[in-house]
Amino acid sequence: MSLAHIDTARPLRSIRPDLSLAEAPAAPAPRIRAVPEGTEARGFVLYVGIDEAKAAAAGTSLHRIVEALKLLASDIAPSAETYAAVALAPEGAGGRDVDVVRLALQDPSALAKHRTADDELDRAPGGVVVDISRKRVILDNETASLTYKEFELLQYLVLREGRTIERAELISSLWNAADEEDAPNERTIDVHVRRLRSKLGRYEDIVRTVRGVGYRFDRHADVSIRQATTPSPDIF
Repeated sequence: MSLAHIDTARPLRSIRPDLSLAEAPAAPAPRIRAVPEGTEARGFVLYVGIDEAKAAAAGTSLHRIVEALKLLASDIAPSAETYAAVALAPEGAGGRDVDVVRLALQDPSALAKHRTADDELDRAPGGVVVDISRKRVILDNETASLTYKEFELLQYLVLREGRTIERAELISSLWNAADEEDAPNERTIDVHVRRLRSKLGRYEDIVRTVRGVGYRFDRHADVSIRQATTPSPDIF
């Protein structure tokens, strides 16, 4: 189907008689108001807020929605390139789905609102704050000195709250060939967990050992999670 459109409100006699409709020069595309002078639009982001349960209730899945949107973009503009990322948030995180997605994928206005809320939480008394947005852990209003790998380990468990994660999964998900450490094994995971727990101090039991299986994050009443503001590594 052709997407060409003729403005029927415009008299046809206004078209020069020596030009056919096919030969008429195309009108310049209107400038997007949000694009400042000296820059150009190179694409756009469409935030879609829907979790897996809601998608299933609608008879579909996140993957099928993504594939349908990518196909639509390809049909409308074959040269368009697409990339889809899954916005992750801790289970039970409040707020509208689309707001969680905007925050996770770094929408500027959502980030500004979130930082204001962060400032208020920083003044809250005591407890543990696992701040995925800023890659930090706050213990009783003091920032814990976690290494990058220790935080990544805790974050992986936090985002899968209540689920026991096997050591093999932690190794395959958190270590790769580019790491400077020697090839990790189950002992490597145990060492990192022990160091992480020592830095969590009196809150060390939020990381539970499931004997013979692996580790699990258990949230306590004095533990809060701040939603991610970094793009999810999970992609379709």
